[in-house]
Amino acid sequence: MQNGNRNHFELLKQKIVATMQHSYPGINPSISDWKGQEITDFQEELLNTVNAHISEKWFYNHIKKENQSLPRIDVLNLLSKYAGYSNWDDFVYKNGGEAVIHPPESKANRYFIIVPVLVVAVMIVLFVVYKLVSVGEYRFSFYDADTKEAVTGSRIEVKIIRDKESPVSYFTDTSGGFSFRTGERQVKFVVSAPYYKTDTIIRTFKSFEKDQQISLHADDYAMMIHYFSEMKVDDWQKRRKSLDKIIDETAMIYQVSSDRSEIGMELYNKDEFIDKLTMPTGNLRNIEILDTKIKNDKIVVMKFRIKR
Repeated sequence: MQNGNRNHFELLKQKIVATMQHSYPGINPSISDWKGQEITDFQEELLNTVNAHISEKWFYNHIKKENQSLPRIDVLNLLSKYAGYSNWDDFVYKNGGEAVIHPPESKANRYFIIVPVLVVAVMIVLFVVYKLVSVGEYRFSFYDADTKEAVTGSRIEVKIIRDKESPVSYFTDTSGGFSFRTGERQVKFVVSAPYYKTDTIIRTFKSFEKDQQISLHADDYAMMIHYFSEMKVDDWQKRRKSLDKIIDETAMIYQVSSDRSEIGMELYNKDEFIDKLTMPTGNLRNIEILDTKIKNDKIVVMKFRIKR
């Protein structure tokens, strides 16, 4: 009785294709689709390697058609020998674990696999290129809305606001600007600067507009107090009246340490702060306003330090 089954024969056909591809790399990987010159080349291969011949009719009957019965054992032996085995029994023995055959894909099947893969690959490449092109570096600078002069210094704080993320803070350099790299089309941030009102900015980017200029509105009250702290005491009564008008009765005024090594804060009420700022014996000179909060056109919270 012949050993092996139809699955082994299907596997043998695959082994034959693999052997043929050594001499004919471009041959169709599905032996069932061979015709014309491909069958002739296979006949010549058999003749040259195992000194055997099969007719084209036999090829069509046993290779291209799905016969339930196996070819004769002598033909199986010579085909097995061509594929690199001693005979059919040797082939079956060495390929016992490979009897479950996965038929080779036809050209049509390969087309439906390769084309979607290529489309996905192209889309990925285009997406990567788009992200690289769309990511830009933008330079932000600030100017006074009234004087139109640049606001310089390194104490302008910019907090980038993103949905579902904590704010990220940047500080301007000594020229009063900062650079920000993003691929988003719109950015939202909060700008805080001494002597200027805190403002929330939303900016939509346009291609090639890399330099962004932002106007800041002066905090007139903070500038007035800073001015009073630097001027000579000529008419302290007049100065007190001005301060009395802009500071709320319940204002909380904080002085923070100018020395980073020192940790501490001193609290003043309205009268105490005005006394120290206006009286000749006061010790508040050349102060720097760090933050103010205004309510009903009066200062309700102020934070400052002494500039050394």
